[in-house]
Amino acid sequence: MGDLTTLQTILIAIVEGLTEFLPVSSTGHMIIVQNMLGIQSTDFVKAFTVIIQFGAILSVVVLYWKRFFKLNKCKILDNQAVSGKPFPSRVVVYFKRFLYKFDFYWKLLIAFVPAAIFGFLFSNKIDEMLESVTVVASMLVIGGIFMLFVDKIFNKVDESTGLTEKKALNIGLFQCIAMIPGVSRSMATIVGGMAQRMSRKTAAEFSFFLAVPTMFAATAYKLYKLFMEPNGIEILSQNVGALIIGNVVAFIVALLAIKFFISFVTKYGFKAFGYYRIIVGGIILVMILLGHNLEVV
Repeated sequence: MGDLTTLQTILIAIVEGLTEFLPVSSTGHMIIVQNMLGIQSTDFVKAFTVIIQFGAILSVVVLYWKRFFKLNKCKILDNQAVSGKPFPSRVVVYFKRFLYKFDFYWKLLIAFVPAAIFGFLFSNKIDEMLESVTVVASMLVIGGIFMLFVDKIFNKVDESTGLTEKKALNIGLFQCIAMIPGVSRSMATIVGGMAQRMSRKTAAEFSFFLAVPTMFAATAYKLYKLFMEPNGIEILSQNVGALIIGNVVAFIVALLAIKFFISFVTKYGFKAFGYYRIIVGGIILVMILLGHNLEVV
């Protein structure tokens, strides 16, 4: 018998697929749903809420596959002769070609590195915060208040220079804020993009792309940590069905959520998501203040 029933698996995966790319914190919502369903916070359940995010991010690859796997072409660099040039000069030409052809992936790598370092260094602390509904609710409210004004704060758009390495790094630094449950990785990276004078749509799409290496690394790391547990192989074998179902459901639901979000945020901005975060977080905080035990056990 696994740690999750089929119904619990599907419900958590639906929540993940709906919220992964919305600025409302998918991790926070999964923690809340986990508590509402009375699910014990076992090692597998903690890993499950991270691993099924991989299914959601695969939807980005499917929806944007032409852009995700496209390499740049530059006739000037491709036709630049290297024969007869001294070795150092040939290296420079080849390096320029490489950076230009793989520019998209290079920028993704730059944006990914800060979160990778931060997540590795503070993994245990992050796991502790993942168990706190109070932290999630507080961050939902604080983030929601901020989102009421984000469209006015970052209302200047200038994409004439495109995505530079500096902009990618700054977005990556913003993503580190999302290590706090309830902040929302999507919100942090989109705001980071808008702070670099990207349009809402461009910032949201880059946030989707950045989710691919980020969530892939998080999934791989969680699987590794679980595998290294004394009974890790047994835990995985008992719950392999839940992992498959969870990833498939999250993938399908996320396909629909991405299309909705891009259309909605382009037309209306983020204020509606701000109100939603405040209402949900506020209700949870009131319940906690009234004595209801909502902490995950």
